[in-house]
Parts: sequence; structure tokens; C-alpha cells
Amino acid sequence: MGKVLVLYDTQTGHTAKMAEYVAKGARKYPVEVRLKSVDEATKEDILWCDGIAVGSPTHLGVVSWKMKKFWDDLVDLWGEIDGKIGCAFSSSGGWGGGNEIACMSILTILMNYGFLVFGVTDYTGDKFTLHYGAVSAGEPRKEEEIKACERLGERLAQWVLVYVDGKKEYKKSQSQE
Repeated sequence: MGKVLVLYDTQTGHTAKMAEYVAKGARKYPVEVRLKSVDEATKEDILWCDGIAVGSPTHLGVVSWKMKKFWDDLVDLWGEIDGKIGCAFSSSGGWGGGNEIACMSILTILMNYGFLVFGVTDYTGDKFTLHYGAVSAGEPRKEEEIKACERLGERLAQWVLVYVDGKKEYKKSQSQE
């Protein structure tokens, strides 16, 4: 059974709420899901997972210092965790606060460790998509923000099932759902 880790940092609780929705989306599929804050996660969690959704509040347009430090401290796993699947999500203080750039910095961190990263082409509301990851301005309250988080978790679980567990039947196009 595929294993999905939802790893997040939060300061106000908004990114934690997003993480809960991402985990909820992943749990719609037959994968094992762990939901952990960056304060409680260990390198064993990174070794354990097949796929990871990483969430951070947007700080100055990039990831939080705690999230950056977490990955900096994993340098001894270099070359050992490549080939895992990863995606990103971020909350910011307001629209235009840099949350898509923060998602890109998360994806860059994951790519440096050899993760296969993805964005999602699905729309979860009018003009609302998650190409670089799920984003929210503050706490996710609107239906499209919540759906974006859940969809990110769903897609991560699907890719783990397809590419790790070899279950091609989980590869679905948007039009098939």
C-alpha cells in the first residue's frame, strides 16, 4: 500500500487547516496517510513515504525558516530519497502575497532531493486552479480553496498508486471524474 506524508509548517493555523484538507483528499484512496507538522516530523517520515505534500506559510515570498531548516538538516539523505513524488501548498496573508512563489520554492527544494514534482491542471472554481500547488489567502474558507487542497491530496494519492503501486486504473483524466 502506498504511503503519503502531509508535512506542514504553520504559524496562525491556516496552513495546518490546509494540510488537514490535503490529507482528507489523499484518504479518499487506498493509501496510508500521515499528517505531521514540521516540528514533529523526522527523517524517518521522509524515508517512510512514497509521496509527500509539503505546506508552508508564505514568508517573504518563500517557505518559512522552519521548513527550510527541516530540509537543510536532511542533507544526509541525499541520493537516498530521490524518485519519490511531491507537491506543494501554501497560505499567505492576502492574495498577491507570494503563495505561488512559495509553492515553487517548495517544489525546488523537493527537486533538489530528486523528487518527481507535479502541479494540478484541474479547476476547483471559477478561474481557480492549482498549477503550482494549492494556495489560500488566510484560512481556507471558500469552497474552491477547500476543494483545491483536497484535490491536491487526491492527485498525490493517485500518482502514488499509479507509479509506486503500479495500479494504472487510478490514472484518470479530469474529464473522467
